[in-house]
Amino acid sequence: MKLRKIFHTAWEGLMLNKVRSFLTTLGVIIGVASVIVMLAVSAGAEASIAEQINALGANLIIISPTRGTPGAAKTLQLDDAYAIAEQVVGTTGISAEQSPAAQNVRAGGVTLESIPVIGTTADFPSVRDYAVAEGRYFSIDEDDRKAKLVVLGSGIATDLFGTESAIGQTVTVAATKFTVIGVMETKGVVADIDYDGRIYLPISIVFQKYMPVSPLRTDAVRTIYLKAESQEQMDSVIAQTTALLAERHDVDPARPDFTVQTQQDIIATQEATTAAFRDLLAWVAGISLLVGGIGIMNIMLVSVTERTREIGLRQALGARASTVLMQFLIEAIILSLAGGLVGVIIGVGGSYLFDIFGTMRTEIVPLSIPLAFGAATIVGIFFGYYPATQAAKLDPIEALRRE
Repeated sequence: MKLRKIFHTAWEGLMLNKVRSFLTTLGVIIGVASVIVMLAVSAGAEASIAEQINALGANLIIISPTRGTPGAAKTLQLDDAYAIAEQVVGTTGISAEQSPAAQNVRAGGVTLESIPVIGTTADFPSVRDYAVAEGRYFSIDEDDRKAKLVVLGSGIATDLFGTESAIGQTVTVAATKFTVIGVMETKGVVADIDYDGRIYLPISIVFQKYMPVSPLRTDAVRTIYLKAESQEQMDSVIAQTTALLAERHDVDPARPDFTVQTQQDIIATQEATTAAFRDLLAWVAGISLLVGGIGIMNIMLVSVTERTREIGLRQALGARASTVLMQFLIEAIILSLAGGLVGVIIGVGGSYLFDIFGTMRTEIVPLSIPLAFGAATIVGIFFGYYPATQAAKLDPIEALRRE
């Protein structure tokens, strides 16, 4: 029998019970759609993480105390930042940062409670690629003089002054009055940090006014950010910085009390974390496809039982066992391919809709479409082969005798 005729016969067999055929494909539809959507969710999460980290600034090198190191809170000093700025070649700026406890901020009749206060050095806007939208940032000289100046996040400026300009206004942070000299551009939430909901002070003032008073208090900073001149300079800057700080801290460069990272290092770490999440999603989608394949095999076995007399009659009229096998195998493949096609449409459409209306970003992985469709085909062949062989093995005389 010609292949075209076998296809026609297989199609007629499926159309004998359209509802059952459709229900059989549901498992494959769900499995294929799951593969595409889940991989899109994983890719979207990774892309969001990368964008958030890159939004911290370009060619950024991040220095922080090594976790678990005794006295880690005082590992990095403001003088370390100044030494790096003076001695390390290949940087365009350096920003040291310290965050005291959140403070109440008042202006006029408005009071904002528990506002994050960030003490920074003068290069903060250029190093972090975070521009001042109105006014200016404080200078190195103003930082050295402990000038009582403040730069507001855009959200804080709006909350305190509405549509009125904040420049030149007086703001009270805890019990100290500051003059507003700038408002940062709107940046929103990056890596769970609301940049618009913070205020920025000279780091010298933060040490003087807001850090705990203690005889042992030092000008410790939480993080030092370096901006390299180019990507090509990154390795050189990291090597120079590591050697310099190891010497200043009197520690072994192979086991420093500080950590030097780039944005790519952080992205790689986050991707390793999301890899486990992606693998879990892949297993869930794979199980869905497996369940769909079992459904196809189950229905095909039922179909063989119901159509025993038909199979016997075909064999009695000259149909070979290979023809019967091919017919039922093609029925299973048609079911899986139809389910795969519908699953791809639902998966792609669902990913777009989830990206638009959902709370998580999704990015369709092009490879996931042929991967899911190919998996559906393999499922149809694998789980359809056994019922097809059972049909081909039927004895025509015994088949014709069955009711």
